[in-house]
Amino acid sequence: MKGIILAGGLGTRLYPLTKATNKHLLPVGTEPMLYHPIKQLTGSGITDILTITSTDHMGDVVQCLGSGEEFNCNLSYKVQEKAGGIAHALAMAEDFADGERICVVLGDNIFEYSICPYANEYKKQEKGARVLLKEVGDPERYGVAALDEFQILEIEEKPRDPKSSFAVVGLYFFDNQVFDVIRNIKPSDRGELEITAVNNAYIQMNQLRYSICKGRWTDAGTFESLFEANKILLENKNRILPH
Repeated sequence: MKGIILAGGLGTRLYPLTKATNKHLLPVGTEPMLYHPIKQLTGSGITDILTITSTDHMGDVVQCLGSGEEFNCNLSYKVQEKAGGIAHALAMAEDFADGERICVVLGDNIFEYSICPYANEYKKQEKGARVLLKEVGDPERYGVAALDEFQILEIEEKPRDPKSSFAVVGLYFFDNQVFDVIRNIKPSDRGELEITAVNNAYIQMNQLRYSICKGRWTDAGTFESLFEANKILLENKNRILPH
């Protein structure tokens, strides 16, 4: 399985901090934010990793992370020249994936515990995709999963009236069907290719499974959640806790 870190976007909710640098290079705990997803992936045995970021900050990201030698992995990079959505960025990874399964992490997502058990659960799946759910107090900020006892029935993006309090967090596992799925989805009302549309396509194929996120998690996309990310990692001395 290969790893993909999505670290594009303009970080407008964190302005003026993001006037100086890419959001994903801001400090969380004692390290740049991007160290966290790299450590999560390598801790799960995933050592071939592609980082996708924006044109403005590619040089800073490469200078910060280098070849991956520091993390005992192989890092490569691609530029997303326009903000076309998460699925648009993911589509750029098709050649890198080269037919293998992929683990996709949003670069601003901070997990208190290791993602390794979720990767292992996905490896047991014959095919399809797997997402990670977390019960949150403000589900209207996220893609929200409508659930029955066994499976996800539907994912709704930033709903005004959420059908549950379970948010889909920024960790996704896909098989090699995902790139064909992306080619067949349509842009949302905001003109972007949404990852929610990709996940709903897997639901229609009855190939989407889920795990529940253990421990604290945040997406570090606002000043409040960036503070929470710092709190989590400082308390744990930037260690990722084992399950």
